[in-house]
Amino acid sequence: MQQWPDIPYARWRPTGASLHMWLQIIGKFRLAQTPWMIHSWQATFYVTSRGITTGLIPGAAESYSIDVDLLRHELRARSTAGKAVQISLESMSVAEFHERFIDAIAQIGAPTAFHNAPNELPTAIPFSEQIEAGSYDPDAAHDFWRALVSVTNVFSHFRTSFVGKTSPVHLFWGSFDLAVTRFSGRPAPLHPGGVPNLPDAVTREAYSHEVSSAGFWAGGGGVDYPAFYSYAYPTPDGFKNCSPGHEEAFYSDDLGEFVLPYDAVRNAPKPEAALLGFLEATYLAAAKLGRWDRAVLECDLGRPAVPRPLE
Repeated sequence: MQQWPDIPYARWRPTGASLHMWLQIIGKFRLAQTPWMIHSWQATFYVTSRGITTGLIPGAAESYSIDVDLLRHELRARSTAGKAVQISLESMSVAEFHERFIDAIAQIGAPTAFHNAPNELPTAIPFSEQIEAGSYDPDAAHDFWRALVSVTNVFSHFRTSFVGKTSPVHLFWGSFDLAVTRFSGRPAPLHPGGVPNLPDAVTREAYSHEVSSAGFWAGGGGVDYPAFYSYAYPTPDGFKNCSPGHEEAFYSDDLGEFVLPYDAVRNAPKPEAALLGFLEATYLAAAKLGRWDRAVLECDLGRPAVPRPLE
């Protein structure tokens, strides 16, 4: 059974604030080098056996990767030329991390020019001007990563029961959430935009097609505890009144999505089954009410070493 650590928001919040900004800086570097992919998928991060990675970032002469190791609590910047630089993860200001990161990628021969301010926050103070002391608790960071591992495994299993277009299980550094998204295959109405400090063109491209999306974040953004979410765009009539598959899940009118507290999953006799039930119920609500072509889009959950049967 996977670990489902306790990640109380009060303990996590200071470290989370630091990690969020650090990942935004790393994300801006990746964004500046990587050709655009549908729904901004070219910019996302992935959970690994040691922490979080950018994956391979293309470059003109060499390619690069940035790995945030939450076991050893260090950042590793590498190039395909064999160059590597490490940064210790410790309490520091965002401005200091920004300076150390610029120096690290310069040492591996990577370009150092990228946008100097965060996205999706009400106030986008440039990274180099965020000089307030920051916090980093290695235990809080480690527990957050262990939670990401457990969540990623369930999200990945959930992903196997869909034949249609579906996203990877990936971490968005702007909103700081782990997400997986299913698509009906039909275009969606133009999104109104309005996400703080994010170009409307980015939001509208992200929601160019109908989706049922689920995710996890460790607190903040209107919910001051770790939680799972699930929403549909566009939201079909009656969606909020559907059963979310767990007695502790509820529909938030403020957020426009279903919310399930992480602790309700962590403390369940079978956490994986509890989370999977929430994911399946909220997806089915979106698909049924949105009249998705479920006969074409769905299949049984995948099993190890067993090919999907074709009729």
